[in-house]
Amino acid sequence: MRLHVGCAMWTLKSWQGRFVPHPLPAGERLRAYAGWCNAVEGNTTFYATPARDTVATWAQQTDPTFRLVLKLPKVITHERRLAGYEDPLRIFLDAIEPLGPRAHALWIQLPGSFTPADVPALERFLRALPAAHRYAVEVRHPAFFTDAHATATLEGVLAAADAEWVPFDTTTLYGKPPTSDAERDAWTKKPRVPRRSRALTDRPIVRYLGRDAVAETIEGWQPWVATTADWLREGRSPTVFVHTPDNADAPMLARRFHDEVRSRVPELEPLPEPEPAGPLTLF
Repeated sequence: MRLHVGCAMWTLKSWQGRFVPHPLPAGERLRAYAGWCNAVEGNTTFYATPARDTVATWAQQTDPTFRLVLKLPKVITHERRLAGYEDPLRIFLDAIEPLGPRAHALWIQLPGSFTPADVPALERFLRALPAAHRYAVEVRHPAFFTDAHATATLEGVLAAADAEWVPFDTTTLYGKPPTSDAERDAWTKKPRVPRRSRALTDRPIVRYLGRDAVAETIEGWQPWVATTADWLREGRSPTVFVHTPDNADAPMLARRFHDEVRSRVPELEPLPEPEPAGPLTLF
C-alpha cells in the first residue's frame, strides 16, 4: 500500500542547502527532490512543451513508481479552449513519452471562465483523448461547486471518461486575512471555492494549499488526513500535493502529511529516508 505525496515543483532556491545539496546541476535536481517526495506537479508543461530529450532526463532521475502529474499546455486549455488542439496535443504527447509509467495523469486545468455551459466541449475533448493515459480535470468556476446540477453533470462526464476531478483546496489560505507578502500574493491569484473531497476513480489527486505558518497548514489539512486514510482502506491509490504560499517548507510538510496518514494506516509503506543537505529544524 503506497501513498504518493509531493509539491508544486521540484526545485526552489530556498530548498538549496536545506533539503537538497547546493550547488546542484539542473540535471540532478529532480533526483534530489525524489529523495524527499515520490510525486510532483508538472506545472512547467503548462507554459511550454519541453523537449523530448529533457523529459528523458526526468525519467533517468526517477524510479518508475515516481508520479508526475503533468499539466496540459495552456494553448490547449486556455487559449484554444479545447478546440483545434490536435497539433499541440500531438507534440506534447510525443514529448512526454519517455516518462512511461511516471506520467501518472495528464492534468487538464481549466480557467475560471470555463463554466458549466462549456462542459460539452470538455466531454468531446475527453472522448478524443488516447486511452493510453489517465486524465484529471481541475475546474475553478464557483458554479461547479455550488450548483448541484452543474456538479452532477461534470461528475457524469468525468466518470464516463474514467477521469478524476482534482480539488484545489484553498480553504485554509482564505480562513483568515493574509499575514505575509506570499499570502497576500496568493489571495490575488488562487481560486476561492468550497472544499471538495469526493473521489471519482481509484486514483484521486488532491492539491492542498495551506499558509506560511506551519502549524496552520497542518491544522488545515486534518480533513485530508482522514479522507486519504479512508481512500487507502478502500483500496484507492491517492496522490496529495502540499502547497504553501511561499513553499519554503513544502518537502518537509509533504512528508509530515504522509507520516500523519501512516499513523492511521500502519500498513502504509513508508517513504524512503532522504539524505539531509543541511540542518533540519522545522519539527
